[in-house]
Amino acid sequence: MCGIVGYAGRQSAAPIIVDGLRKLEYRGYDSAGVAVHDGRGIEVVRALGKLRALSEAVAKRPLEGTLGIGHTRWATHGRPSEENAHPHVAGKVAVVHNGIIENHVALRRELIAEGVRFSSETDTEIIAHLVDRALRNGARSLFEAVRASLQLVTGAYAIAVLNADEPLTIVAARHGSPLVLGIGENEILCGSDISALLAHTRDMVFLEDGDLVELRGPGPEAGPTARIQTMDGVPVERPTKRIDWSPTMAERGGFKHFMLKEIHEQPDAIAATLRGRIDLENGDVHGGEIGLDPVSARAIRRVYIIACGTSYHAALVGRYWLEALARVPTTVELGSEVSNRPAVFFEDDLVIAVSQSGETFDTLAAVKAAKAAGARVLAVSNVLDSAIPRLAHGELYTRAGPEIGVASTKCFTAQLTALLLVSVYLGRQRGALDADAGRSLLQGACAVPGFINELLGDADYVRTIATSLVDATDVLFLGRGYNYPIALEGALKLKEISYAHAEGYAAGEMKHGPIALIDASLPVVVIAPKDASYFKTLGNVQEVRAREGRVIALATKGDEAMHDLAEHIIWLPEAPEHVLPFLTVVPLQLLAYYVASRKGHDVDQPRNLAKTVTVE
Repeated sequence: MCGIVGYAGRQSAAPIIVDGLRKLEYRGYDSAGVAVHDGRGIEVVRALGKLRALSEAVAKRPLEGTLGIGHTRWATHGRPSEENAHPHVAGKVAVVHNGIIENHVALRRELIAEGVRFSSETDTEIIAHLVDRALRNGARSLFEAVRASLQLVTGAYAIAVLNADEPLTIVAARHGSPLVLGIGENEILCGSDISALLAHTRDMVFLEDGDLVELRGPGPEAGPTARIQTMDGVPVERPTKRIDWSPTMAERGGFKHFMLKEIHEQPDAIAATLRGRIDLENGDVHGGEIGLDPVSARAIRRVYIIACGTSYHAALVGRYWLEALARVPTTVELGSEVSNRPAVFFEDDLVIAVSQSGETFDTLAAVKAAKAAGARVLAVSNVLDSAIPRLAHGELYTRAGPEIGVASTKCFTAQLTALLLVSVYLGRQRGALDADAGRSLLQGACAVPGFINELLGDADYVRTIATSLVDATDVLFLGRGYNYPIALEGALKLKEISYAHAEGYAAGEMKHGPIALIDASLPVVVIAPKDASYFKTLGNVQEVRAREGRVIALATKGDEAMHDLAEHIIWLPEAPEHVLPFLTVVPLQLLAYYVASRKGHDVDQPRNLAKTVTVE
């Protein structure tokens, strides 16, 4: 879950690397470091804490050179400290690493037995010593030394390596963790995410598992080059892809935090996910990206959705749609649970893997198991050419643009959009929906951006409500049907960034435990729009009030009954029931944001969390 940047060009490397790490700080911010080759050797600067500490350290100790690597860390092996920060150095070698070396204990013992002394608690330092040993034992180049070293390693990694004796060369490799190359004019870069490279180029090469690449910076008579081989030494070519994101898409654009900006970007993200994929005239969805022709769609006997975190909540909403609109039995599971037991997949299953980054380790492992069993796999992701879409039979990209805030917002509603499209497509192909029904559903989806803009216009009122929650240590979220997953998501957002304990619960289950917690000190957020479950949910509100609980309700405009029961009401526009999850989640995102902001927390980089989870 760490971030890597490498640069080989004609400009000063250190400022470019630090700026690239700033774009990746969402991946980890316990410590950071940079290593630059100055033509004579490698200079390293590391700092504990967020990236500004590294920026200050580099300002005090300028690094000269046009070749370098950098890293921002989310701690796995070893506490956050300057000693455990990357890059790690052994002899003439410097290494940055994202991932986990699973056999690090055995390798460390082997190296210690040879007389190696370690200066950190990390598994990464092992790689540096292995490469250094290979060079001392006669490896012809850094490229060959890295290849030999990685053949001893078990686990997931993306690495970038420097050698003091090769002033134009970075060697990088990936297995189970993302790494992308940026091909610029007179410069070549590598990074964990395209956002780190966009300021220099939009031409990207996405490395695949098992790729080993030698990046050479421009010399006196030659431009930069990239040589890619498999671990077996077979040369391979990876296509260059043009990315249509602009660098400014990853800037805050006048908002105080990326999270607030991304909440406000949701109408555009949803519209982008819909664009070009719907056929309103025929009430259908263009399904080419889904990877299922009509015959295959009708043959599906079960849908199995795999996801983690916020994506799991989107998947739960998707289950309601798939069962209601496509009439297909649907199972939703956490990726971490699927990978921890022998889950059973069949050839007539459609497995939908939902992952914002497309690299979530547990989801990726589950996808591999499903594909090995012969199931059809559809990836729903926001990152072009990431690992999960590359494995899948179909790829439905959400087109939300870069999401920098660790607590996901616009990627969640874009995932909802994609899952609704899949549900309508399967419903139409399987005969569960006629053209009129499909058209009505898609028209409702097209209206969502306008509804959300209306809700965002009431953000100041949500900020007022947030003031009453600043001192709350516990908050209960309740919802039924489509809005039960939204209760889970609302609770997750609040706990992620405000650090208050929050719990989402199915409203119908309140009497089976949570009602014991309700008293005058407990805020209860109830999602109660005018839908098929409204009167049952209203009964739950009355039960909360009978025990003096503080009710904050999300209700449809004009709901007089709720007006008499709730302490605060966030009014929702009247909308078709199937699009209500889009509308009910937005005020909860704002509520969490304003509570955390009022507490003075770092909203975009909450403690202990990282954006992309590439470890188990």
